[in-house]
Amino acid sequence: MAKKYNIYGMGNALVDIVTEVDDAFFAANEIEKGVMTLVDETRQSALVNAIDLDAADKQCGGSAANSIIGAAQLGASVFYSCKVAEDDLGEFYVADLTANGADTNLIPGQLPEGITGKCLVMTTPDAERTMNTFLGITATYSTNEIATSALLDSEYLYIEGYLVTSDNGVEAMKTAKTIAEQSGVKTALTFSDPAMVKYFGDAMRDVIGDGIDLLFCNEEEAMTYTGTDSIPAAVEALKSSAKQFVVTLGPDGALVWDGTSEIKIAPVPTKAVDTNGAGDLFAGAFLYGITNGLSHAEAGALASRASSAVVSKFGPRLSKEQAQALL
Repeated sequence: MAKKYNIYGMGNALVDIVTEVDDAFFAANEIEKGVMTLVDETRQSALVNAIDLDAADKQCGGSAANSIIGAAQLGASVFYSCKVAEDDLGEFYVADLTANGADTNLIPGQLPEGITGKCLVMTTPDAERTMNTFLGITATYSTNEIATSALLDSEYLYIEGYLVTSDNGVEAMKTAKTIAEQSGVKTALTFSDPAMVKYFGDAMRDVIGDGIDLLFCNEEEAMTYTGTDSIPAAVEALKSSAKQFVVTLGPDGALVWDGTSEIKIAPVPTKAVDTNGAGDLFAGAFLYGITNGLSHAEAGALASRASSAVVSKFGPRLSKEQAQALL
């Protein structure tokens, strides 16, 4: 019997505040460029006050949320499990998520007290993205947010690696993975960020356990996780952790292991304006492809085209019209 959802995603719920800055802004505000840094509310408020908030773009985000919405824009049926608070940004998040075609565990008017998480995404003229994140209530994401009936009615569980930073997040990742495995739902995971593998490698290995069906990572994450110093060595090592995987290679495209052979995915030349969301959309487009009749090579080509399109514009997401045009 056909499942209701192609993809059930789980991850952080963050309102993305996307803005353009220059390198001098980082120096003046003592920000480490090119990485995601977790900050407290006081620090983030100071940074938000330092940018031009009116000129910034706001949307519901989080790594897996961007993937899920990208898949939905292409035509996938999706569910997103996350946690926001009963505040203005929480209400904004629910409305934006559902407007983008995702079903969710969030119920307006029944949200918990607290502060909704925010991610300040700072893009520089060299197209590099730097993120300062205040997790807020999403730091307490736990097994309580797992919507089991929706998960069981899905083809794939897609887990965001950023959840690995808390014990409750790790427990939720492992619990959802176990439910999926016991019910024949395929499991997919994205490492999300090199820092997650570097600083939470043991927890990530604990989550992966005996292995997963599909892994998404970039070249730095692949080599860091496997302790190797070349892509061929990392690819060989990853085969013991995932039945299938995708290693994105930036301007060199991507490499897909479909369980039997390596497939080279050609890059789509573009002028990068903002790399934010490239990996997220790659994963979302790839998952759309393999759950909607495309081969791994075709899904990889679509994902490459999608991520190329998103880096050529400002912000981590395409419009639905832009996504549909890719098909």
